[in-house]
Amino acid sequence: MPRQKVATNGRPKKAQVKEVQKEVQQSTAQQLASIVKSCRDIMRKDKGLCGDLDRLPMLTWIMFLKFLHDMESVRAEEAKLSGRRFRPAIEAPYRWRDWAANPQGITGKELIAFIGQDEATRPDGKRGEGLFAYLSSLRSANGDRRDVIAKVFQGIQNRMANGYLLRDVINKVNEIHFTSRDEIHTLGALYESMLREMRDSAGDSGEFYTPRPVVKFIVSVMNPRLGETILDPAAGTGGFLVEAFTHLQKQCKKTEDFNRLQRGTLFGIEPKPLPYLLCQMNLLLHGLESSDIDPENALRFPLREIGDKDRVDLIMTNPPFGGEEERGILSNFPEDKKTAETALLFLQLIMRKLRRPIGGAKPGRCGMVVPNGTLFGDGVCARIKEELLKEFNLHTIVRLPNGVFAPYTGIPTNLLFFDRSGPSKEIWYYELPKRVSGNYSKSRPMQFEEFQSCLEWWKKKEENENAWKVSVEDCLKYDGEGNLVSVNLDRRNPRAKDDLEHVAPEELAKGIAEKEQRILEIIKSVQHILAGS
Repeated sequence: MPRQKVATNGRPKKAQVKEVQKEVQQSTAQQLASIVKSCRDIMRKDKGLCGDLDRLPMLTWIMFLKFLHDMESVRAEEAKLSGRRFRPAIEAPYRWRDWAANPQGITGKELIAFIGQDEATRPDGKRGEGLFAYLSSLRSANGDRRDVIAKVFQGIQNRMANGYLLRDVINKVNEIHFTSRDEIHTLGALYESMLREMRDSAGDSGEFYTPRPVVKFIVSVMNPRLGETILDPAAGTGGFLVEAFTHLQKQCKKTEDFNRLQRGTLFGIEPKPLPYLLCQMNLLLHGLESSDIDPENALRFPLREIGDKDRVDLIMTNPPFGGEEERGILSNFPEDKKTAETALLFLQLIMRKLRRPIGGAKPGRCGMVVPNGTLFGDGVCARIKEELLKEFNLHTIVRLPNGVFAPYTGIPTNLLFFDRSGPSKEIWYYELPKRVSGNYSKSRPMQFEEFQSCLEWWKKKEENENAWKVSVEDCLKYDGEGNLVSVNLDRRNPRAKDDLEHVAPEELAKGIAEKEQRILEIIKSVQHILAGS
C-alpha cells in the first residue's frame, strides 16, 4: 500500500490544506449586515451616485474583486502545500492586495484615476493601464476565470466621484471574508434582498425581475436532475440559475457530482452589462464558481443554424416581453414568423434549443413565463403556437393571479410547461386562486405558499374548481380551405364566476358592443318619451 505523503511537520498535506481553510477569520451575520449597511451609508454621501440603481452595482464590482482575491489566496496556499504551480487570474499590481487591502493605500483623485482611466499611475508608482482597462483586456487560453473577469468589466464604470469615500467603501468590503462558506451563504441572502431593493427603486423603468416564489415553483415542478444541461436564455440577475443550483446541490453525494455541477451544467445568457455583473455575483455568492454566462444577445444566431450540439435538456426562463429587437435580429427567424414582439422571438428560440429525443436522449422540456397576449395573439403569434402544439407537448398552463408582478407591471402572466415528447393532445390548466387578503404590492408580494395547492395538484392532475383540461383540437381553428385562422390558448375556467381577468379580447369586445347597443336603445327610448311629452 503506498504511503501517504507527509509534510515536514509530520501532518498529511491534505490535513494542512483543511487547516488553512479553517483558520480563516469568520464574521457573524450581524457583522456582515453592518458592513453592507455602512458601505451603502458611505455611498449615499457621494454626489456621483443616484439611488440604489447606482449604489448596488458599485458595491457589487468591489465585492467581486475581493471575492476573487480571497478565493485565489486559498487556492495559492493549497497549491503551495501540494507542490503545484498556481497562476493567479489577476497579476500585480492589479491584485486586491496591491491597491485595496491597505487601509492607508491609494486614495482620493489618484484612486479614481487608477480605477477608471485607460492610463494612470499604478500603485507601484509606474505608469500603465488603469484597473478597469487592465481587467477588461484579460484573456485566457482555456476559458478560465480571466474571461469572466474581462466580460464583467467591459461594461462597468466607476460612478463614485469622491475617491476618499470610495476608499472608505473599499476598506469596509475588505472586512468581508469570502473564504467562509457560512459567510458567503449569509452574504448571498443579503445580496438577494439588495436586488429586491434595487428593483423597487427602478420602478416601471427598471429591469424586469421575476418574483422569487414564481422562480421556486417552476424549478420545483421541473425538478432538474444532476447530469442535465440547464439554460436560462434571459438570465437577468440569475434567479432561475441560482434556484436550480440550490436544487441540484441536494443531489450531490460525491466529489464528481459537485465537479459536474460546477462545470457544464448551468448556462445563462444576459447581454446587458448591469444584470450580467449582478448575475455573476449572485452565482458566486451562492457557490457556483465557474459560471457560464454568455454576455451577447441570445437571439443573434439564425434558428436554422442551431443544431443538436447546441441543444439542452431543460430551459427555465422569464424572457423579456413588450420590447422590440433590431431588424438585423429578425432576419434570424423564418419569414412567416418574424415579429417585433420579443417574447415570441424567445419562444421560438426555446423551441429550437430543446433537446430532441434521438439516440436515446430524453426529450428536452421547458417551464417559462409568458404574457397573456401570447395565449390569444393571432397572425404570427398563432403560427408560432400552431408549431408549438403540433411539434411539442404543451401539457400545462398555470394562470397566475393578476398583479403578481405589481407594481412593476400590470400585465397578466401565465406559466407554460412543454416538452419535446411529441405533439400536444390535451392541455391542463390550473388557475391559481386569487389572494383573498388584498392586492399584491411591494410591501405585500406573492408568497411561495400560495403555490402549495398547485404543487399538490401537480402530483396527480384531476379536474377541480381550479383545474380543467382542454383538447388541442378545440384550440386550433382553420377555415374551409385548411388555412389557420387562430390558436386560442386563452381558455377560461369553466367553473369560475364571471370575471374579466381572463376573458378573451374578442369576447370582451363583443360584450362591450352589446352593452353599448343596449345603452343607445335606452337613450333613444328616453328621447322619444321626452319628445312626446
